[in-house]
Amino acid sequence: MKKNFPYEIIGEEIEVLSSNNKSDMNVAGKVVDETKFTLKIEQNGVIKTLLKRNIVFRLKKSGRIIDGKDISKKPEERLKG
Repeated sequence: MKKNFPYEIIGEEIEVLSSNNKSDMNVAGKVVDETKFTLKIEQNGVIKTLLKRNIVFRLKKSGRIIDGKDISKKPEERLKG
């Protein structure tokens, strides 16, 4: 069973630790939007769209590591708990 992550990610600073897509490596910045399948990250004024299922990332503030597959649902569904 997947671990639930019932917290808002928009506004969090994140850092991609691993990805199936090499162009996602070294992406770090603020989450500005989230959909069921993607995170939009602002990095140096540029918005990058990352597929959740491809990445493992760290929340910079808490240090928590999250596998994007574990949060692949609409934010409002995830936040309901």
